[in-house]
Amino acid sequence: MPHVPPTRRQFLRCVAAATGALVPYGFTRRATGQQARSKNDRPLIAAIGVGGQGTAILKSAARFGDVVAVCDADLKNAERAKELFGGKPAVYQDYRKLLDERKDVEVITNGTPDHWHTAINIAACRAGKDVYAEKPLTLTIDEGKLLRRVVKETGRIVQVGTQQRSDPNFRLACELVRNGRIGKLQRVTVVLPFWNTKGGPFAPQPVPPHLHWDLWQGQAPVREYCPERVHFNFRWWSDYAGGIITDWGQHHMDIAFWGMGVEDSGPSSVEGTAIFPNEGAKEPTRCYDNPDRFLVKMQFPNQVELLYFVAHDQKYRESITPEDEARLFSQTQADLPEKSRNGIMFIGDQGRVFVNRGKAYGKPVDGLKENPLPSNAIRLYESNDHMANFFECVKTRKTPAATVDVAHRVITACHLGNIAIRLKRKIVWDPVKEEIVGDAEAANSIYVRRPQRAPYQITA
Repeated sequence: MPHVPPTRRQFLRCVAAATGALVPYGFTRRATGQQARSKNDRPLIAAIGVGGQGTAILKSAARFGDVVAVCDADLKNAERAKELFGGKPAVYQDYRKLLDERKDVEVITNGTPDHWHTAINIAACRAGKDVYAEKPLTLTIDEGKLLRRVVKETGRIVQVGTQQRSDPNFRLACELVRNGRIGKLQRVTVVLPFWNTKGGPFAPQPVPPHLHWDLWQGQAPVREYCPERVHFNFRWWSDYAGGIITDWGQHHMDIAFWGMGVEDSGPSSVEGTAIFPNEGAKEPTRCYDNPDRFLVKMQFPNQVELLYFVAHDQKYRESITPEDEARLFSQTQADLPEKSRNGIMFIGDQGRVFVNRGKAYGKPVDGLKENPLPSNAIRLYESNDHMANFFECVKTRKTPAATVDVAHRVITACHLGNIAIRLKRKIVWDPVKEEIVGDAEAANSIYVRRPQRAPYQITA
């Protein structure tokens, strides 16, 4: 590999390390967010995982830095991403080779499937890179504990891709709740979008020549290849992901935690039930095996109840029988407002606030013109552009809007929901010790820890 001369930014970093001073590499604020001031100040970016969402976050990151490498186990994805940037980025199929060779890269965007998130985030941090990490943060609870430790040890900036943290509507809703505008918080409903995942058995097919199938599978068990296992649909297989419960759950549960003020804690108990649309299939390993309709109930130490389910839209109603609907919701008699659209509803003893990716709704929102929050009100972390916030934090080394610490707590609750659903019983959780209490089977669930296939074990 030829010698790569240090960039101006790397030189300034060395000076800063030697003097103990923080030397910024300037950004200027513009109406659409932060933009790099000069080419020499633009960090070098490599993207690992450049499918649909991976490409989307890379395009956003490219506003603030120069893309020099793209990597994907599917070379067709990597070549397509290369062309998006004028054919200039180097192409890799194995992220380990990228991290080994490209010492000049300063920022990694990680848009891989869920079962690869932790391994790549850890490797990037250990290699001295700052990381924009797609959600869900982890495949298991233990992965989150490990990643949290590595981020702390390395001091890297890791922004989790829960971009609702940088949306003023979600921030406003949480500030209203935290400032008592709905009275004492009693219940939160978290409603996710519905995807019908009835599908399979899928017939095995030859592995495409552009796909490194063994590498793509990584820590997961070896399976026969079929197109339905990769790209967007990996979410519906428990080998690789936690289904909609973790996929969109990390987004909306994050806002629930923010509004409740429990970002360093978690539920005390979790119970739930679900519908597995392909349950009982003759060839279960060839069918989607994550649930697509569910109800999870969580109790938090502050006596707040959280109900967690998918939106009852037209597709949902067409795919469920009255008997299954009654079974799902038999464990609660709660009033479930805004049941038909995804979002987060905070219910207090004096009012309600609902928020989604459209806006924040409710009398407390409408009343702000006449009764604004006072100057001494609780104010939450302000970011209005998630990727801009990440690059600003790369520059200043301040804490980003969506930290690994908080994202780990949030996705832990989602994993506990999957455990309760699969074991069909209440799970008691100690949010201080971060342990399941009195249930050895639950404590060894695949959502706490799971066997990892060699040579893809996660090490730190």
